[in-house]
This record gives sequence, C-alpha cells and structure tokens, in this order.
Amino acid sequence: MELEQIIQGCQKKDIQAQEHLYRRYAGKMFAVCLKYVPNRDEAQDYFQEGFLLVFDKIAQYEFKGSFDGWMHRVFVNYLLQQFRKKNYLNVVDENIPDEVEVEIDEGIPPEFLFRIVQELPERYRLVFNLYVFEEYSHQEIADALGITVGTSKSNLSRAKLILKQKIELHTGSSKMPKLQ
Repeated sequence: MELEQIIQGCQKKDIQAQEHLYRRYAGKMFAVCLKYVPNRDEAQDYFQEGFLLVFDKIAQYEFKGSFDGWMHRVFVNYLLQQFRKKNYLNVVDENIPDEVEVEIDEGIPPEFLFRIVQELPERYRLVFNLYVFEEYSHQEIADALGITVGTSKSNLSRAKLILKQKIELHTGSSKMPKLQ
C-alpha cells in the first residue's frame, strides 16, 4: 500500500490503514519518545498516546510537505505538552555558564552517546534534544516550554558540560570534536 493511500484510509478511520501506518512508523516514533524519556515504560505510554493523537489529527494533514515531518512534529508537540504539565521546568538559575563545546570522537559508540544523553536530568535532556536534534532556537524552546531564553541557554550549557565530562571519562581525553 502506498503512503498516500494509507493516509487517506486513516483519514477515513480505516483500521487496516491505521495498522499499516502504525507498522510503518512504530520504530521511528518510539525512537522519538526514547529521545525525550529515558524510562522505556514511560516512553511506551507516550508512544501509544502519540499514535492515538496522530490518528485523531490525521484528517488535518493536507498532503503538503513531508508526512514523516508532520508526524514527527505531532509527537514532539505532544511530548512538550506533557513536559509543560510537570513542574521541573521552573526556573532554577539563569546564570549562564560560558558556552561549552563538546566534541565527539568518531570511535565513541553511538549506543554510549545515546545512553549518556538519556542520563541527563530531564530539563537538560529536553532542551538539549530540542536544540541539537530538532534545531529549535532558544526563543522557540523558551516559548514551547514556558521558560526564559536565559534558562534555555543555561540548561543547554549544563547539558553539554555533563556530556563533555562523561565523554572525557569514557575516552580518557579532553580533546574531542565540537558538538553544536
């Protein structure tokens, strides 16, 4: 079945089309959830709710632009909505440390990098993922999370500092290539 047919079927609430869409995107969307939530059980809950939201909103998709991008955005917006409901995004400190540069040696396993990003405190991981992977500006992050631009910058710098320290421990080196 072609993607356009699957989407049209989902817009008509066709169960088989929904199953095709789910199977086609389950891995990608679960990976998105895991990027933001380190606990697999919690990520699974967000993943299931995200797909229900996609099925609910799919009638809004107008076949303009990438469906992958549209679906990714629905998931990320849903995750942001869940994080806004939590209180840990409140301002802690706006003293912005100097910009931290993190360099990644090509020999570092991707699994290790994924794990150390997952180990970041939630507010740091969220800002890091939005800035590095989703390419949000600090203003967009601030607007999405209800925090100040200074808090976004501070959280990103602290996330990078933690990652830098963990990478240095792993490699035994302080010389690493720059990570945004």
